[in-house]
Amino acid sequence: MANAASGMAVHDDCKLRFLELKAKRTHRFIVFKIEEKQKQVVVEKVGEPTESYEDFAANLPENECRYAVYDFDFVTAENCQKSRIIFIAWSPDTARVRSKMIYASTKERFKRELDGIQVELQATDPTEMGLDVIKSRAN
Repeated sequence: MANAASGMAVHDDCKLRFLELKAKRTHRFIVFKIEEKQKQVVVEKVGEPTESYEDFAANLPENECRYAVYDFDFVTAENCQKSRIIFIAWSPDTARVRSKMIYASTKERFKRELDGIQVELQATDPTEMGLDVIKSRAN
C-alpha cells in the first residue's frame, strides 16, 4: 500500500530485516533508501552485529537522504546492560530539495511499518547524530 502523501510503498524486505534486527539481533544497523522510480523504500545496506557506530555512520551518504535504524547497546548509571533501537532520518543540508521533501513526507508512514522503534533522531549533519547525542536520547 503506497503512502498517500508521497506515493511511496515500503518493500517487504524492509520489515523483514527490521524484525531480524529487533528479534534476533542479526544486524547492527539497516540503511533504507527511497527508490523514486520504483516508488518504494528499499534496504540499501545491512550491518553485521560486529560493526561499530563509525561503520554505520560511514554508510550514510554525504549529499543524499536516507532512513536508518541502529541497534544501540549501552550501560545505564545503575550498571544495567540495555539496548535501544534508534531511528535516524538523515537529511543533509546538501541533499536535493525534492529528495528532502519526499523523505519528510514518507517518514511517518515508514516508521509505522517498523514496530519497535524506541528513539527517533532527525539529523542534517553528522554532529546531530553523534554517539553523545544518541547516548543522551537513549537513557
